[in-house]
Amino acid sequence: MSLKISVAAIRAELAKVIYGQEEVIELALAALFSCGHVLLEGPPGVAKTLLVRSIAAALDLDHGRIQMTPDLLPSDVTGSSVYRNDTGTFEFRRGPIFTNLLLADEINRSSARTQAALLEAMQELQVTYDGTSHPLPEPFLTFATQNPIEQEGTYPLPLAQLDRFMFKVIVGYPAPAAELKVLKEHHATAGLAAPERARISRVMDAAGILAARQTIRETFVRDEVLSYVQQLVQATRQHDGLDVGASPRAGLMLLTGAKSLARFRDRDFVIPDDIQAAFLPSLRHRVVLAPTVELEGTKADDVLRDVLATVDIPR
Repeated sequence: MSLKISVAAIRAELAKVIYGQEEVIELALAALFSCGHVLLEGPPGVAKTLLVRSIAAALDLDHGRIQMTPDLLPSDVTGSSVYRNDTGTFEFRRGPIFTNLLLADEINRSSARTQAALLEAMQELQVTYDGTSHPLPEPFLTFATQNPIEQEGTYPLPLAQLDRFMFKVIVGYPAPAAELKVLKEHHATAGLAAPERARISRVMDAAGILAARQTIRETFVRDEVLSYVQQLVQATRQHDGLDVGASPRAGLMLLTGAKSLARFRDRDFVIPDDIQAAFLPSLRHRVVLAPTVELEGTKADDVLRDVLATVDIPR
């Protein structure tokens, strides 16, 4: 079965409970199959939590949720040592991060110290406690939700943490037709629209995900497309509207995400359209606006769209 068919089957299962978020679903799956993490930004009530639970159900994966509050400690995330009277020794008790799909809810409400507890896990796929490393299960993926920065009690994530996320996905309100469907389908089951009740079927398991990741790694990229990615990344460093442009790692994440999107479209090679589709989600959280431009109300997406328009597309 091709990856395109498998992804279509996963989407069909997710469509049982999530309406009007097709782009969000596609990018979430692209990150999952590319070993990347996802930062979801949007207001409450737009199915961010339900998305993670539904993906876990469709892929037969364990999932966990951490509410990132200001008083949360790093050990509440990673785990801690517990003294056992029967053996007279300390035993490491694993925290909620030891799962396949982790939902870090409202990550920008927690302290910098607790946010840092996620860094090693997201980058190294392990947790180190008291000098001992504990590997995380495979696959492991973090979905972090973030309230818009302008809301009270939120703090911008440092660039070092943002760089761990493959995509930053803006989750907006659904279109009127999709929202009407939400009201029609769920008005009698408010609070009960769980994946289990919707009878989401398992489409793939952990072994299938790891095999799909290998398929994506083997996706062909011609030299002209590699050059296109390099020129786009370089253009962000030279744009007057940005104080900090994209790094080489950003280019790698862009290219890896584009390879997933190519496979979703049943191609074993990347074309410029795939690069353009992954460009904003891959870079919007990795660049820093110049203060003068930011004061004018310009957003990172506006500058990145200008970059796309100025770099020649390979033929």
